[in-house]
Amino acid sequence: MKNKVPQKMLLGFMQIHVLIKAKKEPFFGLGMIEELKDHGYNLSPGTVYPLLAKMESEGLLKKETRLVKGKNRHYYAITEEGNEVLLIAKEKARILFDELDDI
Repeated sequence: MKNKVPQKMLLGFMQIHVLIKAKKEPFFGLGMIEELKDHGYNLSPGTVYPLLAKMESEGLLKKETRLVKGKNRHYYAITEEGNEVLLIAKEKARILFDELDDI
């Protein structure tokens, strides 16, 4: 059976995963690709990096460049606004899961 979940819906789930990871610790892009893979998303850098850039431009993430083994690596961390959005998503998810349990 082909995956029937709309891409737009999956994007929202991915953004929540990104915010959760960013709240725990700063991460870099390839690390996030692996993290999302562990959650069942098979994504390319061409999908993840634009997502991270969009979340940064929306003020949910902040980017810091670090020199790692002679190369610049961008690390992402959650912002205060990202924390607020994550709390709202958590509450909305609770309500949604309660409704899903009722069907």
